[in-house]
Amino acid sequence: MALLEVQDLHIRLQTTRGPADAVRGLSFSLDKGDAIGLIGESGCGKSLTVMALMGLLPEGAQVRGNIRFEGQELVGLDERQMCRLRGDRLAMIFQEPMTALNPVHSIGHQVAEPLRLHRGLNAAAARGEAIALLDRVGIPNAAQRVDAYPHQFSGGQRQRITIAMALACNPDLLIADEPTTALDVTVQRQILDLINELVDERGMALMLISHDLGVIANNVDRMLVMYGGSVVESGPTESVFARMAHPYTRGLFAARPRLGPRPPGPRQALATIAGTVPELVDLPAGCAFAGRCALSTAQCEQQRPLAQGVGDTEPLEGASPHLVSCWHSPELPTEART
Repeated sequence: MALLEVQDLHIRLQTTRGPADAVRGLSFSLDKGDAIGLIGESGCGKSLTVMALMGLLPEGAQVRGNIRFEGQELVGLDERQMCRLRGDRLAMIFQEPMTALNPVHSIGHQVAEPLRLHRGLNAAAARGEAIALLDRVGIPNAAQRVDAYPHQFSGGQRQRITIAMALACNPDLLIADEPTTALDVTVQRQILDLINELVDERGMALMLISHDLGVIANNVDRMLVMYGGSVVESGPTESVFARMAHPYTRGLFAARPRLGPRPPGPRQALATIAGTVPELVDLPAGCAFAGRCALSTAQCEQQRPLAQGVGDTEPLEGASPHLVSCWHSPELPTEART
């Protein structure tokens, strides 16, 4: 049995312009010790997906489908039962540590809180565990700084503190939602290395959310590419980057900044994806990417494509298939294209 199994997940939000279908038919599974990445532009539904897993969706959100954690259905679970899981067996690192940390409580108090709530430790024992956790995530002089407040730390140190909070109860699943947002490149690498070390050390499953292809490429085994609330491509990370079967995946890759010496000749403008992201309240009947895609036809605008296997060979036994939702992908077997 998979640690986490998501089946046909739909999330609808109520907005001033009407209902918005923010996530449409998302399905995936995750075993303990595995790492999966969700990538896409802002508004594609990746953060709402993990908020649904954590039971933190905004008021009025409508959810249908299944989210099973070790067989337990989370959709419709009452808040009291969800609180028993959240922060204990399910934990999350949020993208902005200053909003995740309470400015009026010391960092020691905040790291110790899940230990007291879920493990029943007394104040002294929880404080000792908090110091050990802060030391493990790289906070200098943790014993002397345990009573300091969030504003007394740098951005990178604050993110390390949120990691300590998330790991306090040794969760089975760690969700990292854009954990390096607003951090400089050097600190980003340190934070990602720390997360990977701790995941390997504790045997946790990892779900990493990012809009950065490099972050996904270097840190997860499988990936889901999301656009307009749907998965447009999924599979082993190496295969997705090698084939890039969906036009949106190719567009993301082409638009990435390149480091290194500038090639000879005239300066080249950074590639962009034509058009704009469709409004969630006004998604087309067919493929959400149709309005921006060079391969688009009338069929794309009218019918949502089904996920199909990429290439002419079957995946190895036990490996996840590489799937793409596109009517005209050049990576599909010839007979599968329409």
